[in-house]
Amino acid sequence: MALNRNHSQNGGILINNGESVLRECKNVELSFSDVTSKTDLLKGTKKGTVYLTPYRLVFLSSNAKDSLGSAMFPYYLMKGCSIEQPVFAANYIRGTVSAEAGGGWEGQASFKMSFPSGGAIELGQHLFKLATNASRAPPAQNGGASHGYPSPGVMNGYGPPPVPQNYPYAPPPQQNGFYQAPPQGNMGYPYPYPVAAAGMYPSAPAYMAPPPPYPGPPQNWAAPPAGLSPVSLTLYVCIVASHPISEPQHEAHDA
Repeated sequence: MALNRNHSQNGGILINNGESVLRECKNVELSFSDVTSKTDLLKGTKKGTVYLTPYRLVFLSSNAKDSLGSAMFPYYLMKGCSIEQPVFAANYIRGTVSAEAGGGWEGQASFKMSFPSGGAIELGQHLFKLATNASRAPPAQNGGASHGYPSPGVMNGYGPPPVPQNYPYAPPPQQNGFYQAPPQGNMGYPYPYPVAAAGMYPSAPAYMAPPPPYPGPPQNWAAPPAGLSPVSLTLYVCIVASHPISEPQHEAHDA
C-alpha cells in the first residue's frame, strides 16, 4: 500500500498511466488495526470513495483536512480478504495489506472498509475477480513491474516458468523481406496427394461375358396335358426331356 500518492491538490484522484476506473463506490469508511509500524497516517476512521482499476484499489478521502488524502492498495499486496455481513451493522470488507516499497510507511496492517450506503458485496466480488486476473498478467520485460504491478513469478514466490527468449527451431529463410511460400506441387497445391494403400478401396468386379441366347424348346416338344399339378408338370417335363417323343410312323397302304 502507498499513502498520499493518488490524489491531486484539489482533491481529485490520480490514476496510473494505462489504467482506468472500473468501479466506484462512495460513502466508504476505512480504518486500520494491527499496524506493525508507528504512523499517524493510519489512525482513526477515514471517510471517502473507493475506486477499482485493473491493478489496484484506491481510497480517496473526502476530508480535505485529513492527513491521509489517499491510500493505494495493489492487489498483489492484499491477502486474507473477505466480505463480512454482520446482522446489526453495515457490510464490510476486511483483509491485510503490506507496505509498498517507497510507499510512505513500512510493515503491514489489517484494514476494514465499511459500506453504510451499500455496495460491499458487489465491490468485493469485483475486487476478487480483478485481483485474480491481475495475478495472471504477462510478466514485464527484464522482470520489472508492469503498471506498478509485478509479474506473477514475483508474487508469493510462485508463477509460470519464464518464457525462453530463443526459439528451439530456426525460422525459415526470408526472401525480399517475406517468408517464402512452400514449393508448389500438383495443380498448384503445396503438397502432393497421398497414394492410397492397396486394398483400401474396393475394386470393380471382373468382366464376365453374357450367357448364350436361349435355344428355345427342345425338338419334337409336345405341350403337356391340361390340368396337371405343379409336381406332375415337373415330372412330365423331366420325362419328356429324357425320352423325346418321336413322330408317329405311318404304314404304307397298297393302292
